[in-house]
Amino acid sequence: MSDVIIVIGPGLIGQAIARRVGVAKRVLLADVRRENAAAAAEVLGNAGYDVSVATVDVSSRAAVHALVETATGLGEVTGLIHAAGVSPSQAPPATILRVDLYGTALVLEEFGNVIAAGGSGVVIASQSGHRLPPLSPEQNQALATTPVDDLLDLSFLQPDQVTDPLQAYQIAKRGNSLRVMAEAVRWGRRGARVNTISPGIVITPLAKDELTGPRGAGYRQMIASSPVGRAGTPDEVGSVGALLMGPDGGFITGSDILMDGGVTAAYWFGELPEVQ
Repeated sequence: MSDVIIVIGPGLIGQAIARRVGVAKRVLLADVRRENAAAAAEVLGNAGYDVSVATVDVSSRAAVHALVETATGLGEVTGLIHAAGVSPSQAPPATILRVDLYGTALVLEEFGNVIAAGGSGVVIASQSGHRLPPLSPEQNQALATTPVDDLLDLSFLQPDQVTDPLQAYQIAKRGNSLRVMAEAVRWGRRGARVNTISPGIVITPLAKDELTGPRGAGYRQMIASSPVGRAGTPDEVGSVGALLMGPDGGFITGSDILMDGGVTAAYWFGELPEVQ
């Protein structure tokens, strides 16, 4: 049977990583909208990759489990690229927490049950998680280890506590990196690794939504005020993803790679204000 790479949310970043790690493997592209997966499959298929498509709602355990069964039916799962999510301009706080926080934890749990020895995973988090003020040790522990189906019941995630979409997004992305740290221990028992990448502003359709949305001026200021002075590209994230998922990254697990052109550095130690 073939080695299988799963790409959940096969947008430009997911595709960029898949191009680098999916050669001579079966690539399963899954999205909440089948037409998105099909469009990505056409691009990758035309480039010579062995691709198939599926639909998945990452906020549904039944749907994620069904995707696991589809994947294992194709072969041995050796790679997971989880790039699905919604941004602060696309959804209210409750949806962001359900998709970006709970959904990611669910994907890590379900695929962590079947990932092959020598396998690896990458979760796309965000620079936003690095601009959230420090959480308490108890909150960190809760985000990392609370059973998945109890995660959204945590007191500090309730609607009266998380009232703004950006706040929800920052918590979700901080939660992603914490969850991956905890899951790296469990994945390690299977001989597998998992890490997060926290990109800054990378030019994708989602980023364009942000740049033209209500916080657009702030995001443009981020780019202008950053040490690098530009946005990133999906291929740059793809290169880091390939490192983390490949043999050269064999000593890296439970880690978060911040790649944001220095935006976070400018926020904490420069003159960049918070984007409200």
